Amino acid sequence: MPALSSSFLPIMTVMSGQAEQMEAQRLSIEEMESSLTALLASEQFDWIRVENSDFDLAEIDAGAGLMAVGGPDPEEEAAAETAEPPATDPAIVEPEAAQPEQLEMDFDGLEADEALIDGRRRPGVPKELPDRITQNNPGAVSAPPPEAFPTDEFPVPDRWRILQTLCPQKGGDQSIYKVFGALKNNCSNTSNPYAQNVLKGDKPIPADKKPSFLKGDDWFFVVNAISDTVIEPRSFPIPVGVQTTERDNSIDVFGRSGSEVYAQTFITGFALIKGSTAYKPPDVEYRLTLATQINHVNVPERRVLFVEPSKTSNRTDWFVGVQEAFFDYHIRNTSARYDFDSFRIGIQPMQADFRGFLFQDNQLGFRLFGTRDNNRIQYNLGAFVQLEKDTNSGLNDITQTPRESYIFFANLYRQDLPFVGLTSQFSVTYNMNREKNDIEIDDNGFPVRPALIGDLRGRAYDVVYPGYAVDGRIGRINVTGQIYGAFGEDRNSIFTSEPAKIAAYFAAAEASYDVDFLRFRASGLFASGDGNPYNNTEAGFDAIFENPIFAGADTSYWIRQTIPFAGGGRAISINGRNGILNSLRSSKEQGQSNFNNPGTILAGVGVDADLTPDFRLSANANHLWFHKTESLEALRVEGSIPKDIGWDLSAAAIYRPNANQNLVFRLSGAALLPGKGFEDLFDQTDKRDFHYSILFNAILAF
Repeated sequence: MPALSSSFLPIMTVMSGQAEQMEAQRLSIEEMESSLTALLASEQFDWIRVENSDFDLAEIDAGAGLMAVGGPDPEEEAAAETAEPPATDPAIVEPEAAQPEQLEMDFDGLEADEALIDGRRRPGVPKELPDRITQNNPGAVSAPPPEAFPTDEFPVPDRWRILQTLCPQKGGDQSIYKVFGALKNNCSNTSNPYAQNVLKGDKPIPADKKPSFLKGDDWFFVVNAISDTVIEPRSFPIPVGVQTTERDNSIDVFGRSGSEVYAQTFITGFALIKGSTAYKPPDVEYRLTLATQINHVNVPERRVLFVEPSKTSNRTDWFVGVQEAFFDYHIRNTSARYDFDSFRIGIQPMQADFRGFLFQDNQLGFRLFGTRDNNRIQYNLGAFVQLEKDTNSGLNDITQTPRESYIFFANLYRQDLPFVGLTSQFSVTYNMNREKNDIEIDDNGFPVRPALIGDLRGRAYDVVYPGYAVDGRIGRINVTGQIYGAFGEDRNSIFTSEPAKIAAYFAAAEASYDVDFLRFRASGLFASGDGNPYNNTEAGFDAIFENPIFAGADTSYWIRQTIPFAGGGRAISINGRNGILNSLRSSKEQGQSNFNNPGTILAGVGVDADLTPDFRLSANANHLWFHKTESLEALRVEGSIPKDIGWDLSAAAIYRPNANQNLVFRLSGAALLPGKGFEDLFDQTDKRDFHYSILFNAILAF
């Protein structure tokens, strides 16, 4: 065994030397990779040095040495392969071959700035800052010291003045305008609605101009001015007066149908607001909005505009209405994200649902409202009394005693219910009407309460509208929908003169899909009609004060125009202006709801094309039907009336020169192609195949 061990000793020694040589070569390869990496990064190689100080780079160039980043010379490898191996005595162990010298990288000598490339930023290396800009901001509130705030971020006072501080002093250096050309409009023209100014509420009232009764800071004054111009040629069936007509020897029931409307409305609003309202509601708000309208109407028949047959068939009128006059108080914040509770009292806007199907108007009342869960939940609780309206303008008339019609409502909005992207609304609205003993004559001499229909007696009723609505999107499909029920009691049915139950239903939905600059829409609406006017149930759905944004809105002929119901009542219309329901009311503004009506069915399609950011084309095609015609048959004493009202076709062009709401111009045209039901009700004595409505509307706002 000892002899065997001594024979393995030379072999183990050789193997040990080869292992050490292989380890040295591995280290050389790693250093080679580091050197190649540095070479690709174009860094300097003055940090490469040899472990052995006797190593000469000239010898590397001559092939006399082996560099750590290289291998053996190819010529030497070829010579070694052809030479005969030397004779070796197995008993003699050759000494370990000399290992190549190792190179060491000195990273301490590398400067990071030397590796920077112009135009690129290296993380952790700050760029040189530009010269300090000195802002001239006299009278500004000084910022609190940083130690007053527990975090590194703290608010900047007078942030509405940040842009103003860049404005040069009058007569001073104007060179900043060469860098910021758009700044000049904000500095030199304070009347520009797109520039910051005190009248628009962009900046608080200066301390030296603030009235003494305004306590505290952050008081803003806001002025709004709107010009609304309407030019509207139109046609609709116009009944001939019983006593006289504009045309001699004319005994037709319906006369000529063409007419024109011209209306100019100036809306001026003023608001005094306390509190910075960028992220939270105002602490206090006082608001007053007046609307002044001048209108002129020309029709071809008498007793359309005035009850007296002696008066002419044209009228010019004007009126000033109070559309807003309220006080708003912020009670409290309920979360760090400015969820809040507030109340508002006075004449204020009120909308019962997303699209204005049930009640959308400015009325006198009290409202408690607020948000919860980071604004995902909104709620409203309110009580309103209806104001009398001016007959010809439809504006609020505060000189008259309010009506005995009261509205109580509660609604709750929840975002992302039932799907993400959809908002659900749950609502209950109660209309308590006590106008049974009222006799109201409008400004043109026509009775509006009670309506001249049925038994001509006064009415009082209670009706509750439970409702559910959705608005938002499901995937790429935009969706809006509304469901209402109407339940209650009418103290006097116009057909039986007896109390009757109210049980009516309403549903509407609109879906749209966007393809590039096009939006395709599909609309459907159902409002139940009364199928038996002589029983003790009124099943025709009617709203309180509708203003629907649906199926083309007021571009639509049926929504825009009022169709008189001649032969079954006096001063009664099938539908109301800016309304979609066939309610048989004397007036949407001054009349009462009527639940003995034929109901409404609508199915339509439309498309909106945003050709440019400031120009849109829209087109709509709606088909309309009566749901039930029994009430019409009873009032007209006819055996049967078809349900088909006809096709409502419309198109509109909307132009906004600055892609905002300050300048809006609209031109629309609509046509009603009568169906059998419409033709049965209205004899087309003027030989028209269709009725038309053309609307030009210009809105200028400051």
